Amino acid sequence: MSNDGFRLRQWEESDAPVLLAAYAGAGMETERPAGVETLAGAERLIAGWADDAAADRAHTFAVVDGREILGQMRVMTEMRAHSIGWVSYWTLEKHRGRGVGSTGLKLLAKHCFDELGLFRLETGHRLNNPASCGVATSAGFLPEGIERQKLLYDGVRYDTETHARLATDPDPA
Repeated sequence: MSNDGFRLRQWEESDAPVLLAAYAGAGMETERPAGVETLAGAERLIAGWADDAAADRAHTFAVVDGREILGQMRVMTEMRAHSIGWVSYWTLEKHRGRGVGSTGLKLLAKHCFDELGLFRLETGHRLNNPASCGVATSAGFLPEGIERQKLLYDGVRYDTETHARLATDPDPA
């Protein structure tokens, strides 16, 4: 899966240092999964993602340009009975503003529709994160509404905006 020189690939154990550094970067403080404070924790997370993919619970990809990791795309498939996937994504701080997120999300959507047989993809972002909103809309995800005080980070509740893209929606330019 590639576009604009970017492509998606499975995470590998040797990627653990990049993953660990990513979760220590700006804007990622609230995104770090539990247990990923060490290299061994990052390796366990990557192994868990491989298990998730084998069981079709979730599919997690590194967004790369050549061999360099730029970000991540993930789709959770717990609502497989309804052909729905929940998407999350991030871009390493030094690569933000290059189209990594929107291109990666377009690639992920194509994979989800063509290879995983999903019909509807959903994602959401905190209202105080306009960059994430831009990624979703650039990748053809339409806004569907505000969910009041949905997320809790460090004792603060945040409103979120939900976006969705259907397999029948036109491909974004």
